[in-house]
Amino acid sequence: MPVAPAKQKKYIVLGSTGQLGHDLCPRLPGQVVGLTRADIDLTRTDAVRGMLDRLRPDAVINCAAYNYVDRAESELSAAFQVNAYAVRELALACRDLGCTLVHFSTDYVYGLDAGRLEPYLESDRPGPVNVYGVSKLSGEFLVRANCPRHFIIRTCGLYGVWGSGGKGGNFVETMLRLAGEGKLLRVVDDQVCTPSYTVDIADAVACLVQTEHYGLYHVTNAGSCSWYQFAGEIIGQAGMKKDITPITSEEFGAAARRPSFSVLSNMAYETLGFTPLRPWQEALAAYLRERRPVRS
Repeated sequence: MPVAPAKQKKYIVLGSTGQLGHDLCPRLPGQVVGLTRADIDLTRTDAVRGMLDRLRPDAVINCAAYNYVDRAESELSAAFQVNAYAVRELALACRDLGCTLVHFSTDYVYGLDAGRLEPYLESDRPGPVNVYGVSKLSGEFLVRANCPRHFIIRTCGLYGVWGSGGKGGNFVETMLRLAGEGKLLRVVDDQVCTPSYTVDIADAVACLVQTEHYGLYHVTNAGSCSWYQFAGEIIGQAGMKKDITPITSEEFGAAARRPSFSVLSNMAYETLGFTPLRPWQEALAAYLRERRPVRS
């Protein structure tokens, strides 16, 4: 007797035109419906439920977020509306329809452990130091409380060739632009994390969501550096000659405090047998190769 082909899964990707969403959509193994803020307002509960009822996805992947870290200090309500309250309603809708929710979070859920030098495990207690981090951590808790079939993916320092329309580029592009304009580069050297290429994160998540190993995962490129070290690698790999001055977070004077160390261990992801992501230096080299034909 012939075996019926397996049903093709349907994925909804919210925030599909952002850096991560753009790279994730073509890597998902099934039918993909990409939705933008123009297509669906996540803060409207009726619109979210109506969309899920109509499309009947197997999984919803939420790449959308309020990610203006400094503005969140004075726009607390806006940050929580998108990063927490809307996420709760999305989680409830996914639960009621029996579909999986994949929700992206951030290394900024950490920061209170002064002097820490060991990468954070998923089991380590979070402690955000800014409003954005608190809003994202709240969203995590609301997903865990309301949708049993969930993946929460914490990642860090994202950059991708598509750029981020709402924020106007990414750190790599900013450094290359300023260096090309002959501007003085003063970059923070007392914040250590792992810059991560959206292509690599998308590949990893596309593998993870095909499993039923629900839960919390850290997914970043390997290694760590300060933003000053990252800037130096960007300029060096691009073949540009530019002096970069290291400064402190206090000298930079951002409205929101940042973690001094927020490197994430990918142990839970790797324990499932998945290949570790490549070092951040190799990922940066791949990004610089990819961007040339796009931005020439």
